[in-house]
Amino acid sequence: MQIVFLGIMFLIIVLLLAFRRPLYQAILGGIIAAIFLFQIPANEILRQTGKVFTNRGSLSVLISLYLITYLQRMLEVRKQIKLAQQDLNGLFHNRRINAAGASLFIGLLPSAAAMILCGDIVKDATDGYLKPKEQAFVTSWFRHIPESTLPTYASVLLMANLSGIPLPQFMTGMIVPILVLTLLGYWPYLRRLPKDPGTPPSENKWKDALHLFQHSWSLLLILALILVCKLEVIPAILTVIIISIFVYRFKIKELIPMVRNAFEVNLILNTFLVLVMKEFISYTGVLQILPNVLSELPIPTYLVFAVLFFIGGIISGSNGIIALGTPLAFAAIPGGMPLMVLLMCMCHAASQISPTHVCLVVASDYFHITLGDLVQKTLPVSLLFASLMIGYYNILLLF
Repeated sequence: MQIVFLGIMFLIIVLLLAFRRPLYQAILGGIIAAIFLFQIPANEILRQTGKVFTNRGSLSVLISLYLITYLQRMLEVRKQIKLAQQDLNGLFHNRRINAAGASLFIGLLPSAAAMILCGDIVKDATDGYLKPKEQAFVTSWFRHIPESTLPTYASVLLMANLSGIPLPQFMTGMIVPILVLTLLGYWPYLRRLPKDPGTPPSENKWKDALHLFQHSWSLLLILALILVCKLEVIPAILTVIIISIFVYRFKIKELIPMVRNAFEVNLILNTFLVLVMKEFISYTGVLQILPNVLSELPIPTYLVFAVLFFIGGIISGSNGIIALGTPLAFAAIPGGMPLMVLLMCMCHAASQISPTHVCLVVASDYFHITLGDLVQKTLPVSLLFASLMIGYYNILLLF
């Protein structure tokens, strides 16, 4: 019965989005349905909601969203993002590379707020050629490709730890999925863009490369602080903000208005509600029931776990289903690296259409579309990717 309740909960969210209701209303509808269907007592409602502030991971999402938005405001004032776009035009002189390459690069940042920076560049590269729904898809799809593979993301580290598969093996196995993800994102939309960005070609590529570094050093430094210095996202962004104040010579009278301007109410509210819904889903314990339900399906065991990770990823996000399902999968199947690749690909495909995925909320808000619009664009591509990866898993087993 809990599975049915969960289905009703998600159906309410989908219907509200279909009727073009704002995202916060759709998520609130899902939360209210969960409260009544699962009969969550009042004290637990307060406790689960409060977990967003007491849970370090959830709170860091909200704080990092605000900080990266503040940094974005600083870069906008000094025209650094616009200048970096011009440098990319000079270096590659290719509008398609600008849209995809910038999103891939910024996607190295393990922060939902990085979507805002991706959106700036994609919008500039595709305005007049792609609709907002298509721009949102391109931004979200390419920004998340690194998340499927890199050990800068918690989901990759968690599955590697639980499965015992060495990261170099896993990353080697993910080369093909990364290429497939790139092609699936390129083919429907980016190939429609003219290559010529409408600016003169570079006369000195080395000079443009140096300028690109000068205009994007803040993002590179955040990456270095996270990857090399092992700082967490919040202290890394804070460090760069402080350095930027001195490098760009900001005055107090410039910084104070941005404290308020960087607080985007819709973005923070929507993100908060998504995080609350994740806590409620976790409280219901429905994820623990899924393996037993799916085990009754008349399909091979590896497909059972592929479906489990896909559905679980939609319901709770990657980390929840990885923590639950990885020990079960590797106990049931001697799959090694191919199994980890398959399960991670299922998680990745699911995360691109999950209403609990904060990045999708950010992208929808940025391009002023509904979450339903973005999911509608992404769903067929995600399903195609998942299907192709099932075939890839069977090919890996042959070797």
